[in-house]
Order: sequence, then structure tokens, then C-alpha cells
Amino acid sequence: MARGRRGRRGAGGMRVAIVENTEVTHHGQVGVALAEAGMLTDTFRPFRDGRLPDPAHYAGLVVFGGEQAATDDARHPYLPRLAALMRQAGDAGTPVLGICLGAQILARGYGARNLIGAAPEFGWTPLTLTPAGAADPVTAPLAGGFRSFQWHSDTFTLPPGAVRLATGAGAENQAFRVGRAAYGMQFHFEANRAVVADWTRRFAEQAEALAPGWRQAHAAEAARHAEAADAAGLALARGWVGRVARL
Repeated sequence: MARGRRGRRGAGGMRVAIVENTEVTHHGQVGVALAEAGMLTDTFRPFRDGRLPDPAHYAGLVVFGGEQAATDDARHPYLPRLAALMRQAGDAGTPVLGICLGAQILARGYGARNLIGAAPEFGWTPLTLTPAGAADPVTAPLAGGFRSFQWHSDTFTLPPGAVRLATGAGAENQAFRVGRAAYGMQFHFEANRAVVADWTRRFAEQAEALAPGWRQAHAAEAARHAEAADAAGLALARGWVGRVARL
């Protein structure tokens, strides 16, 4: 299996499929780590055209966030197919990374219940690794605890057979792994200081609705937490990209 996966290369490097679920999608720290490793990427936007990657052609799969719920099949009929595809890739041993909505879709694919509106969180929040997270090759560098940016309302139950890697006050299941390399992370570890600043500008009304006073508080919160959160996010991104390179 590993030899077959390592053959999924384009000219010059391993190739990773990226699925975006909304018009404004920043790759942030994940993009930095992929570029550092010299990995090539193909981007899919199924919310526009329904197209999804064939995981057999890629060494890794990343699914980013979006404003829709993971069960919003009526407006986004590709969601059940994406959930099944993420499970297909994970079951084949291909490294998978789901972030925020991507984590919720991964959880759905592996039989969890999506809990809509059950866990609103916003801002840089503290997170704690479980003992399993402290031993996992992706999350272990953050065993002392860390902060990461949150922007979500939904959560999910832990999928059957999954290992909880991180938890927090706002949602119990902040990060999990299924099998050897399928990771779901509820928090936006990819969102570095620049990404959060852009979201604050672009989506000011939505941010204010979830966190009243955010426009005034943002600069001070960024000064307090962004540097450490950016470092933690890059460590996680590098850890997952390292799995792509090694498996």
C-alpha cells in the first residue's frame, strides 16, 4: 500500500487534492507546509460544479471549511459523496485532513452524528491534547496545550473506532483520528494572523453576530494570542504533511 501511494506523483513532487467548500478559502498554514515540502496540489470546488477528486490519484486529501452544515444536502448535494470519498481515502490508508466543516464531513463519513448548532465557538480558544493526542505523530508537538482559532456552530459525536486527540471547553471532540492517517480538526489551525484579519474584514457582520464586539476586540486578541497560535498551527500542518510524505 505505501509503495503504491508513494507513486502518486506529478512532475516534481507528490500530489495532494484540496477540496474547498466556499468562495473564500485560505489555505494558510496548511498551504505553507505543503509548499515547504514541495508538494503539488489540485483544487476542487464542488460547491460550484459538484466535481470531486479521485483519491486513488493522490497522496493526500485536504477538505477545508465552509458556512454550510455537514448535513445540508438539499442545498449542497455533493456532501454525501464527499463524506463517502473521505472515508474511502481514509480506509485506503491515504492521509486525510478535514478542517472545521471538513472535520464534520469526515465524522459523518465514519458514522458519527452531526450536531447542528450545538457548539458555537469563536476566537482563539485553549485546547488540550488527550493522552492519545500526546502520542500521535501529528499532534504530539503540542502536548503542553495550545490555542487555535475557532469559528463554528456545529459539532459531532466521536465516530465509532476513532481516537479523540484534542478537546476543549466548547466542544468535546476538537480533533480525532480514524485509522492510521485520517484526521479531523474542528478548529481552524490553518488560520494564521493574516487569515483571521481578512475574515474579520470580509465577514464583519457574521463575526459580530457570533461574537459581539469582535471588531473592536480583534487587534488586542491578535496581539495576545496570534503568534503562539500561528506557531501551533504550522506545527500541526507540518505534522500532517509529514504523514503524507512518509506513508
